Amino acid sequence: MGTVAIFGAGVMGETLLSGLLRAGRPADELVITERRADRAAELAERYGVRVVDNAEAAATADTLVLVVKPQDMGGLLEEIHDHVGEGNLVVSLAAGITTAYLESRLPEGRAVVRVMPNTPALVDQGMAAVSAGAHCDESHLREAEALLAATGKVLEVPEKLQDAVTAISGSGPAYIFYVVEAMIEAGVVLGMPRATATELVVQTLYGAATMIRETGQHPTVLREQVTSPGGTTAAALRELDDHKVRAAFITAMEAAATRSRELAGD
Repeated sequence: MGTVAIFGAGVMGETLLSGLLRAGRPADELVITERRADRAAELAERYGVRVVDNAEAAATADTLVLVVKPQDMGGLLEEIHDHVGEGNLVVSLAAGITTAYLESRLPEGRAVVRVMPNTPALVDQGMAAVSAGAHCDESHLREAEALLAATGKVLEVPEKLQDAVTAISGSGPAYIFYVVEAMIEAGVVLGMPRATATELVVQTLYGAATMIRETGQHPTVLREQVTSPGGTTAAALRELDDHKVRAAFITAMEAAATRSRELAGD
């Protein structure tokens, strides 16, 4: 993989950097870019990596990982254009930015991979979906996957599905946090101390997710196992159905996918 340059030291940039170091990547094979001098000094001290400007990072790197905001991507590509070599791989983690957009602003024939990560990468439980650009071969794709495997799971998808990925796993942690908040509030309404309700809900969430992953059973089967005829769970689920919660989730994710498409066109 050679030298990896991470452009943008926000939350996701730092997450990827720390994940690569934890996975055994030597600090001298990593460089990072950051505009703010105080933040740059903090990163250099914390991780022992070099913090350089965009042009130097692009000239140094074999793999360029672009982790800037979508609105900053055009300016960054202008800065690095002349420093992206033929054998380089460009990996973009910017939401809504297509491989075609990147390819059109880089020298002809450059290999590009588009990624939609999510925030559980912070605890090495990320879900990253990767899509290959026009000039990207199997080895480039494997390289990008190995890079992202440092912070969680990686799945290859056709690029046309990236808006759906954004709606499901990109924004997905927020939906889960939203449900957890509601369940904790319910505990408080039922007279439970907030700390107790939080512990019950968080462990229940963790346990349920672990059951889905480890049993391999369909969520419907697992739900039915908890739902006794005429019991408490059935009463609760009846209310969720009456309030069209399932339909609301589907509509919400459709809205997220639509917004993802809109942002790509802005």
